[in-house]
Amino acid sequence: MTTTQERDPYFVLAVAHAVDVLRAFGTPKEILRLKDIVQRTGHSKNTVFRLLYTLERTGLVEKVGAREYRCTFFPQKTRKYKIGYAAQGSDYLFSQQVTLGLRQAAERAGNIELLVLDNRYNPKIALKNADIFIREHCDLVIEFQTNENIAPILSAKYQEAKIPVIAVEIPHPGAVFFGANNYLAGLMGGRALGRWVNEHWNGEADAIVLLELPRAGPVPRSRLTGIHAGILEEAPQLESCPVTYLDGDGCFEPSYRAVKKHLRTARGARTIISGINDASVLGALRAFEECGRREECVAAGQNAAPEGREELRRNSRFIASVAYFPERYGGWLLKLADDILNHRPTPPAVFVRHQLLTAKNVDQYYPADQLVAR
Repeated sequence: MTTTQERDPYFVLAVAHAVDVLRAFGTPKEILRLKDIVQRTGHSKNTVFRLLYTLERTGLVEKVGAREYRCTFFPQKTRKYKIGYAAQGSDYLFSQQVTLGLRQAAERAGNIELLVLDNRYNPKIALKNADIFIREHCDLVIEFQTNENIAPILSAKYQEAKIPVIAVEIPHPGAVFFGANNYLAGLMGGRALGRWVNEHWNGEADAIVLLELPRAGPVPRSRLTGIHAGILEEAPQLESCPVTYLDGDGCFEPSYRAVKKHLRTARGARTIISGINDASVLGALRAFEECGRREECVAAGQNAAPEGREELRRNSRFIASVAYFPERYGGWLLKLADDILNHRPTPPAVFVRHQLLTAKNVDQYYPADQLVAR
C-alpha cells in the first residue's frame, strides 16, 4: 500500500485488502487454496483468513473445501482478449510446464483466446513469431525467449504496434518482468551446498564448477552470483576456492560435454557443482559419474524440474534444487495480464516465490510425482 493511501483519511485499508482478495480469483470457476490467495495478495495468512471468512459470510466468496474457496461475485466480462504466448521451446520440461499451465488457465478464464507459438530457442524464429502476433492483432504478448541480444528488437516491434508485453525470465526493455528472483534463488541453493560441505567434508573443497548460460545475459547470471555468495555465506573458509564457469547452454548434453572436457585437466578431489538449471547440473553430474569421480562431487540445481525432483529421490550427489513452480506460472501470468489490460497498477517486476527442495521435503511439495511414475 502506498504512503499516499495510508495518509488519505478517506481511504479504508480493510476494504482495499478485501478487494485484493477478490481480485486474486482470475475467473468465476477458479478454486484457490488459502495459501494461493496469500501468495497472490502478499497479505499475511491471518489477514487473508479473516477476510475470506467475512466475504464468505456476506456471500461474495464460497467455501468449497477444507481450505479452498471460489469467488461468487464477478462482474460480467464483455470483452474477449487475444493473448500471444511465445514459448521458450518444446523440448525442455520447464518450458513445457509453463505452456501447459498457461493453456489450462486460459481455458478456465473463458474470455481469453490464447495464440501459442514456439520460439524453439532460436532468435530468428522468435522475431518471426513477434511479427505473427502483431499481424494477428494480439492485445498482449507473453514473451519467453532466452536470447538477450534480440530482446530490444522484440520490444521495439511490440512498442511500435502498441502491444503490452510480459517478459518471462529474461528482461525485455519496456516489458513487465515475470519470473525468478535470480540472486535470491541462487543464494538459497548456495547456502545448501555450503552447509553440506561443512557437514560432510569438514568444510573443505578443492573446486567450484558453475554451469552458465551466457546468451541469456546478466540477469540470469545473477543466479550464479547468488550461488557463490550462498556457498561463502555458510562456508567462508572457501573464499580462495577456485571457481570455474562453463557454458552448458542450459541443457544436459552441452553441460555434460563441457564438464567431461574440463575433467581431463582439472585437478582437486572435492568439487561443488551448481548452475543455471537442473538440466545443466545433471549433465555435469553424469560427466563426474562416467569419469569414476561420483564421490568427489556434490551438486545442487535450480528450477526443481521433474528430472531434478526424480534425482533428489535417488541416492545421489544431487542434494537440493530451488523450486520455481512453473506449473503455476499460467494462473499468475494471466492474472498479471488481466491487470495490465484493465489498466490496473502493475509493478515493473513480479517475482515467483522460491522453495529449497531436498530428498526430505520433495514429496511434500510434489506428491503427484509418485503417481506419474507408476
